[in-house]
Amino acid sequence: MVAGGTGGHIFPALAVAEELRLRSECAEGDSPHYTIDFLGTQRPLEARLIPAAGFPLHTLAAAGLKGMGALRTLQNLLVLPRTVFGAAGILNELQPRVVVGVGGYIAGPVMLEAALREISTVLIEPNARPGLTNRLLGPVVRAAAVGFEEAAEFYGEKAHWTGHPVRRRFFEIPPKRPVPPFTLLIVGGSQGSRAINRTMLACLPLLRRQIEQIRIIHQTGEPDYNEVRSAYQSQGPFVEVYAFIEDMGGALAQADLVISRAGATAVAELAAAGRPGVLVPFPAATDQHQLENARAMERAGAAKVIVQAELTPERLMREILGLFANPEKLYCMGTQALQLSRPDATARIADLIEGFARNA
Repeated sequence: MVAGGTGGHIFPALAVAEELRLRSECAEGDSPHYTIDFLGTQRPLEARLIPAAGFPLHTLAAAGLKGMGALRTLQNLLVLPRTVFGAAGILNELQPRVVVGVGGYIAGPVMLEAALREISTVLIEPNARPGLTNRLLGPVVRAAAVGFEEAAEFYGEKAHWTGHPVRRRFFEIPPKRPVPPFTLLIVGGSQGSRAINRTMLACLPLLRRQIEQIRIIHQTGEPDYNEVRSAYQSQGPFVEVYAFIEDMGGALAQADLVISRAGATAVAELAAAGRPGVLVPFPAATDQHQLENARAMERAGAAKVIVQAELTPERLMREILGLFANPEKLYCMGTQALQLSRPDATARIADLIEGFARNA
């Protein structure tokens, strides 16, 4: 499993890995048994999450090439030979039957090296519009499991519309009828979002009038945690602030409305949980894939979209208070979100991987 970088890469890979591990543990007779290893970077999120889930993690030196300045691009290019050499060494050591990639800059060299060795490769494409790495990998992988139907056109006959792999916990979240006091969950992604964090802080004077009607759970990301926590302290016990929420399923279960970025994993978890969202796509996301994800949710009636250029305290409060003033609409949006989920997506992807593993 090649899943380095952000939670958007790590969590889908973990969902599939856990499904395969469960099948292996329950296997009898001639049914396949699996050893599952992860390849990732040395970033702290995966260094914590993947071993905690019980999987070995092998790390590679890697760096992105798109959206950088000229000097940074040159510096990152110099890392590429180390990435390729390291990937070759790990593939030699592990001798995998299948290599599964979820995009990101580490997936490119690893999946290409595996393809050149004629190892079966399966790409998990969670976005409505694939990023640069996954588009470049399209011609060399054996199959692509796509989360959005719109992405299938990029992979032709290799595409399998499976839906998004989401951890089982999210599908177990029961429906929730919004009633006061409403719970507002703010999630800027696994790394947080400075734009969302600062806009929420600017909303505090407006929120004070709603103190008995709105409870806030806010994931800030590590960089902004102290600043946001300090700003909220004067607001009383109706606010919970975390740098990172380990149990996102539990947080979503409490939520009546979610303010979030629009990474593929974020929107997939919203859909699986059946929760409505106000989505603020990250404007620098590769090829605007977050905007495409958010618009897909909006077209389904499951979310409101605010592009970051229009993210002001007044606009955000208008959306929040407007939705809390209409609980029935909130509930209907959550129901529409649930319609976008595919509870069998993880199993479908596991089936695809098993098919290649059996025939390797």
